[in-house]
Amino acid sequence: MAKRDYYDILGVSKGVEVEEIKKAYRKMAIKYHPDKNPGDKQAEENFKEAAEAYEVLSKPDKRQRYDQFGHAANAQSASGGGYGGGSMNMEDIFSQFGDIFGGGGGSPFDSFFGGGRQSGGRKAARGTNLRIKVKLTLEEIANGVEKKVKVNKQVLCDTCDGTGAKDKASFQTCKTCGGSGAVRRVTNTILGQMQTTSTCPTCNGEGSTITSKCTVCHGEGIVRGEETISINIPAGVSEGMQLSMSGKGNAAPRGGMPGDLIILIEEIPHETLKRDGNNIIYDLHVSFVDAVLGTSVEVPTIDGKAKIKIEPGTQGGKILRLKSKGVPEVNSYQRGDQLVHINIWTPKAVSREERDALEKLQNSPNFKPNPGKHDKSFIDRMKEYFE
Repeated sequence: MAKRDYYDILGVSKGVEVEEIKKAYRKMAIKYHPDKNPGDKQAEENFKEAAEAYEVLSKPDKRQRYDQFGHAANAQSASGGGYGGGSMNMEDIFSQFGDIFGGGGGSPFDSFFGGGRQSGGRKAARGTNLRIKVKLTLEEIANGVEKKVKVNKQVLCDTCDGTGAKDKASFQTCKTCGGSGAVRRVTNTILGQMQTTSTCPTCNGEGSTITSKCTVCHGEGIVRGEETISINIPAGVSEGMQLSMSGKGNAAPRGGMPGDLIILIEEIPHETLKRDGNNIIYDLHVSFVDAVLGTSVEVPTIDGKAKIKIEPGTQGGKILRLKSKGVPEVNSYQRGDQLVHINIWTPKAVSREERDALEKLQNSPNFKPNPGKHDKSFIDRMKEYFE
């Protein structure tokens, strides 16, 4: 069964701001939450579907790929994991609620009604995303390539293995939250008691405190370092496209989840070939004599040289097609074509003998333009190409 459009699922338009997406998801989450619809399988499916839509549309890089490629963008990730849609479980979904409803996550009904699921315990910080640019030649874009890049970023401290503590004995359970990473508060209102959950202010949701910090990272668990990362770039990417590698961004303090590495694609202009979508454009200049008599010439392609035949009487502006000599579509077997534009080269200076020969030909009927017979408009030539 085909997946529904994520914007349709949340009931928002394509150009809507992130805050509106959050509001729409909050409404859907409350409506279809399992605690409110016990035993309703359809409500549970709607709940998961809304969470998947929010997971993609709430993140700028994932949303950009989805807007460009739709559900096929799931294959665009350089790490092979896509943008994360379609693989969420209930634990993943409830982890979103800290952003949507505030507090330490879990069911929104925890704070509204004092019941439901627990918050999931300790809250670990997440590393920040890292953005780099990768320049590719036209040949690399056409064939796909593996790039090894050195990235300067935050890495785990080797001295404390990323814990931030001097040793194991330096950890102690947080006295404020008892190790849960969250504190609950009950408030009496005119509607009765209302319970809210928030991150523990003492341990920042980690559930423990450090009595003696690592002398190298000063308790952060991360230091500045360099890592060589291998990036598999699929064939067919284009200028401005962004790929994502999950977990390859900056390391997180004290063992949290690392951020993602965002790769921005830049194309290096080719000396002779021009890219137009998935097609390759090449301007071929032939002499007047070769255009009249016909000839065979070699032209460059992204796969090497290709020999083409110039038919006798070829007109300037004619377009020759080399099928499947263009750039492939991303994660597809289809390739564009190479379009060879014929240009008639006219010499600026000729010898006396050449001039005499040309003057003799000047009055020949075969060398006088006949628009009705020979010349074709640009539109006619394009129609001829696509037929």
